[in-house]
Amino acid sequence: MNRSRAPRSLLSALLAAGGLLLGGCGGKPAGSGEHEVAAAAKGSTLARIRARGTLNCAVHTGQLGMSYLDQRGRWQGFFVDYCRALAAAVLGDARKVRFMPVASNKRFTIVQTGEADVLSRTTTWTLTRDTDLGVNFVGIMYYDGQSFLVPKRSGVRLPADLDGASICITKGTTSELNTAEYFERKGLRFQSVVFENPEEAKLAFFAGRCDAMTTDAFTLTVIRLADTATPGDYVVLPERLTKEPVGPVVRSDDEQWFEINKWVLNALFAAEEMGVTRENAARMRSTSPDPEVRKMLGGLPGFGKSLGLDDDWAYRAIRETGNYGEIFDRHITPLGVERGQNRLYRDGGLIFPLPMR
Repeated sequence: MNRSRAPRSLLSALLAAGGLLLGGCGGKPAGSGEHEVAAAAKGSTLARIRARGTLNCAVHTGQLGMSYLDQRGRWQGFFVDYCRALAAAVLGDARKVRFMPVASNKRFTIVQTGEADVLSRTTTWTLTRDTDLGVNFVGIMYYDGQSFLVPKRSGVRLPADLDGASICITKGTTSELNTAEYFERKGLRFQSVVFENPEEAKLAFFAGRCDAMTTDAFTLTVIRLADTATPGDYVVLPERLTKEPVGPVVRSDDEQWFEINKWVLNALFAAEEMGVTRENAARMRSTSPDPEVRKMLGGLPGFGKSLGLDDDWAYRAIRETGNYGEIFDRHITPLGVERGQNRLYRDGGLIFPLPMR
């Protein structure tokens, strides 16, 4: 299995920031009896998860900050915590997740076949993926854009400076098509050097087999910080070739499961907006002066029935992993990556929570 590695000081800081409250909230959540019977009859995803007792979550094979194995052999990361929040919501326990590392070119298949209940890793939402693959994107969990990693000594400052260059690219990613279209638009040439997985592409780049490496800017930033002894010798070009909105993915044949995922993700966004944290959620569910907060946290009844869940689903998700900002600060901020577009709308970002009512 491929694993991203960080310098010891960086990894230590990340692990210190990444401690998770993994204790379960006790008991299997009681869904609406009527909804539960209908779900079981259809062989729905929720019914299968509850019968199995675990959530099957497909993740990246090793991407620091997003999904990776820590020094104790436990999965950590931004997208890992989404699955823990989801398991807390539907099973009552954030620990009941089976993490399934999957390569980029096999990530949709594992969802299409039903082997994984959800794909939670850096996967770009595009029209063709949304309409041709039998999957639904739950929402946008991270806004990114494609860029290039180059040696500083190369003198490359803009993507256009890579005319005639060889570029390391991972097979089965949007980066392949994006790069070809960019160079065609600019009337430039390049040599594509394609690899089966990101680890191979990274190793080839540092071995000097390519003049540049391309993928999402976040990934390149982490590679620059974690996989080089002297990060200052490399540059992530500031210009973005594309918009890369990434988020969790589920099959398109189960509307209930899609809705559950959509609203669990939105609850994490809304909690940050409302000031609900892992630490104060228990208090705010009964004492908040805002009825929308009390309803979201199960302090007022009737909020889970339409999803086939009990009323405490969002409370458990937030209590286990924290709100969106807490998850970001635990896993992304220690890497030196700013929130930027991933701030709430009120702070100048693009994260806009839907009304929790």
